[in-house]
Amino acid sequence: MRKYSLVFLIVSAITGAIGFSGLNFSGIEVVRVLFLIFADLLVVSLFAHLLFGNDNLKLQPIKK
Repeated sequence: MRKYSLVFLIVSAITGAIGFSGLNFSGIEVVRVLFLIFADLLVVSLFAHLLFGNDNLKLQPIKK
């Protein structure tokens, strides 16, 4: 999910611009809900990137 941060940013910006620009059509509520969903996914993605930002992790074998 961390790799999709830029995608979530772009999609939330587009849906936010359409949903809150004052346009009035029948599906505007759906666009506003999509904005909220993608904005939340962006926040989660950025938070995960901050917590787990190191991609050079090595797995350690488990001794049985």
